[in-house]
Amino acid sequence: MPELPEVETIRRQLAPHLEGRTLRRVEILDPRWTRPSPPAQVAAELRGRQVLHVARYGKYLVWELAGERYLLSHLRMTGALLFDPQVEPLHTRVRFELDGGHRLVYVDPRRFGTGHVVRGADARDAYLYERLGIEPLTPEFTSDRLRELARGRRAPIKAFVLDQKRIAGVGNIYADEALFDARIHPLRPAGSLRRPQLEALRAAIERALESGIEAKGATIDDFRHVDGARGSFQDRFMVHRRAGEPCPRCGNTIRKLVVGGRGTYVCERCQRRPRPPRGQVASSPERRPARSAAISS
Repeated sequence: MPELPEVETIRRQLAPHLEGRTLRRVEILDPRWTRPSPPAQVAAELRGRQVLHVARYGKYLVWELAGERYLLSHLRMTGALLFDPQVEPLHTRVRFELDGGHRLVYVDPRRFGTGHVVRGADARDAYLYERLGIEPLTPEFTSDRLRELARGRRAPIKAFVLDQKRIAGVGNIYADEALFDARIHPLRPAGSLRRPQLEALRAAIERALESGIEAKGATIDDFRHVDGARGSFQDRFMVHRRAGEPCPRCGNTIRKLVVGGRGTYVCERCQRRPRPPRGQVASSPERRPARSAAISS
């Protein structure tokens, strides 16, 4: 979190407030945000520049600035951008003062977010293409392209979908929802999927992302709109975070597994578990704590 729909929601909300405005002053309060570049150097690059356009690629916000500068920012796990907050939020890491008396603040309790300035479109493209794969919701995101990327891959399809260097923007929430929609078990080896399954997965990823954008993102913990409001996609979850509840499709109990180190939600009637390779033990569902133990969320 945030994933593609959350970042796209922020982009759509920020663009009318930022485009055409000038960054009068930039205060970078946390040097981690610009690492390895010095905060003073980044602030100097931004100061006085007009924001021409706010775009998105994968989970990155791409600010196009006058003078062929680009600010590439990633919210990571807990980052949020708030426009004209009434009070200074806790965990403010960056302040942007705009013309017209407006203010944008970057808030990040866990300090994982990043902001980097590059010069020129070639440097922007090199930065993004080194880190990100194909973008969903574009003509290039086809089942043939997925088949090419997945060929020979033994990693679970859940891990494959989460690999940002292969598919840009899909995170844990939307991967779970898409795999359920496509009736594909998250442990299925990526390279074993056939063309009809890859087409079903491609379509399911796009449906999940479009639904998330329509709901203005999912707020589970920290994600907020630029005015502090919450998204609502969490109210539409089919399987994600619904362990122990009945499957909305067949009534079977939804289970939580761990796939590639990530909590993963699945209906193992709708999403048939693959047979493990000979000599390998199948992944088991996450163990529940004993009844006498305290449960923390």
